[in-house]
Amino acid sequence: MYAIIENGGKQYKVSEGDVLKVEKLAAEVGAEVSFGVVMISDDTGVKVGKDVENAKVTATVQAQDKYKKIIVFKYKAKKNERKKQGHRQPFTAVKIEKISL
Repeated sequence: MYAIIENGGKQYKVSEGDVLKVEKLAAEVGAEVSFGVVMISDDTGVKVGKDVENAKVTATVQAQDKYKKIIVFKYKAKKNERKKQGHRQPFTAVKIEKISL
C-alpha cells in the first residue's frame, strides 16, 4: 500500500515506515503531523478524488536540519563582475507511521 501526499507544492510517494525529507514544517522533533492525500493505492485498486477526501497520512518528525551547502556563482564576462553566494535549504525529516482511509 502506498499514498501520494502533498507538501510545499510538491507531491511525494510514501509507504508506511518511509523516512522522507520534506519542506520545513513548524513542528518540534517527536511531534506528530498529518498530510493531505492526493491518491491511495492498495489491494483493491487506486482511489482518488472524493474517495480520499477523508484519508490521512500520519507521520512523526525525526529531525529539523539543512541540506548540504550549494554554491551560487554569478558573473559577467569581461566586466570583472562576480558574485559568490552559498545556500543551505532547510528541511524536516519525517517518518511515515500510518496511512488511513
